Amino acid sequence: MKSWRMKDIVVMAALAVVFGIVYLLFLPVNVVMMGLVGPIGTDIIFGVWFLVSIVAAYIIQKPGIALVSETIAGIVEVLIGSSAGPIVILTAIVQGLGAEAVFAMTRYRSYHVLVLMGAGIGAAITSFIWGYFRGGFVALDPAYVVLMLVVRIISGAVISGLIGKAISEALAKTGTLTSFPLGKTYRQRKAG
Repeated sequence: MKSWRMKDIVVMAALAVVFGIVYLLFLPVNVVMMGLVGPIGTDIIFGVWFLVSIVAAYIIQKPGIALVSETIAGIVEVLIGSSAGPIVILTAIVQGLGAEAVFAMTRYRSYHVLVLMGAGIGAAITSFIWGYFRGGFVALDPAYVVLMLVVRIISGAVISGLIGKAISEALAKTGTLTSFPLGKTYRQRKAG
């Protein structure tokens, strides 16, 4: 966090606020998904709740960004009315840790698509472990629980990793991120 610039903090916080609102708006979608296909419906869209950790980390590319952005998004979600209450903040920390761990494994030097997908998978795994103990998954058939995990992993890779990459690169194309690593990379690709 020592190397964070004020603009890193501002952009990370802005992204976290936006995604905190998005997260809250996706709760009714989650209810519909669960109503249609049962508990696994949540896992199909769960990658949405990891997006800010991937987007912010890909844009800013510094240690701690994934964890802190996800935590702030969780705080925002609670402050604007999450019916789950303050436990959402702890859940956000768990999710952020999963994504952060993958970026840390690369020593924050690689933001290739596979790393971004891996960060989504990391968040999926840590959130699933947390959910297993908190959400009563132990009462479900073990084969169904494994299927839920697999679906959540795919959701983390695709929604958080691939869609998060697309969102980040769309922002870079606007020219607003020129002082961030992703913006510089985009500018170099465009010039070359």
